Amino acid sequence: MASSSSNIFSFVGFIMMLWSGSLYANGCYTSIISFGDSIADTGNVKHLGSITNEAFPSLFPPYGQTFFHEPTGRCSDGRLIIDFLAESLELPFIPPYMHEGSANMEKFKHGVNFAVAGSTAMNSQHLAAEGIQNAATNASLEVELQWFKHSLPLISGNALDRRNYIGQSLILMGEIGGNDYNIPMRDNKSIEDMELFVPLVVNTIALAINELIEMGAQTLVVPGNFPIGCSPAHLTVMQGSEDEEYDPTTGCLVRLNQFAEYHNQMLQTKLNQIREFHPDVNIIYADYYNAAMQFYRFPNKFGFTNGALKACCGGGGLYNYNSTVTCGHESATVCDEPDRYVSWDGVHLTEAAYKVIFKGLFQGPYTTPAYSSLCPASSQMRVGLSSSS
Repeated sequence: MASSSSNIFSFVGFIMMLWSGSLYANGCYTSIISFGDSIADTGNVKHLGSITNEAFPSLFPPYGQTFFHEPTGRCSDGRLIIDFLAESLELPFIPPYMHEGSANMEKFKHGVNFAVAGSTAMNSQHLAAEGIQNAATNASLEVELQWFKHSLPLISGNALDRRNYIGQSLILMGEIGGNDYNIPMRDNKSIEDMELFVPLVVNTIALAINELIEMGAQTLVVPGNFPIGCSPAHLTVMQGSEDEEYDPTTGCLVRLNQFAEYHNQMLQTKLNQIREFHPDVNIIYADYYNAAMQFYRFPNKFGFTNGALKACCGGGGLYNYNSTVTCGHESATVCDEPDRYVSWDGVHLTEAAYKVIFKGLFQGPYTTPAYSSLCPASSQMRVGLSSSS
């Protein structure tokens, strides 16, 4: 009798551990909830309509040609970091929130993606107060978080079920914030001016993280900014700068990369503060900067034999980027082998580059704490290597 009671107790305890999500180290995550901009958007921009103010190039060929063989709204020739992450967890690709109507949440049981191409961390009111106008979209991290809150009753009518759903999910916070800087850069704001925006952007991200923790989030991956000084778009705009402004080992713009590192340092400081208040929550910093710098420093090592600073698809010039003849324009050209290029369209990366970043983050050393220590099973899983579906 005692043995039977003990077995029942053990079984109930096991079920409670599953329910609370405390078996992450073995079973990892049941779903992915994603926020962000074009780095993570798996198609919301395709379905949004009136909230976007321009036709995004990613809605037209040759976007999507490598893996999906058609445009999906992803700003690349194929899969994104979030797609490789889903594959590693043996989950289906995470659908956009707006896909076939946001009311059908059954399709989102393995996760949902709220990221929108062109989104900013700060909302349009805060941007306007800083003299910034986002011509691409009214979407922001605040808007995406509101969508998430509105979706929860569709997932379950039970508050505890909803909290457990969030707790058992891997929350991907972007990348977000890059457009808060890209927009003023296009308006010829100085780096010194943009540095004043950094605390505002970082605090906006932190507020969203804290709100998600209050809703039950247990594991959040928070990416930093990319080495934007290596972007063909920025390199083209600043073409003709003095020689000392370029890193002689990469050809990237030193000052822009230093700015990205400044943002990342402030973000990490803020994440450390959040960890102090929530020691039971896994706050994972994803070092997109150094995960990407691998192939900017050693492009040939990763098979990028056409260099790291020239776009595969674009309107010509030294870096094959032209803001008036963007990828998808009838006058633009597209390379034959995207997997030999880092940059897809001068702003976003190729599937091949995103795969390198994914491996560096989720199967390598570029997360703090190490993602592999929290989810060792997925770190050993084989991520799809085929170039076609």
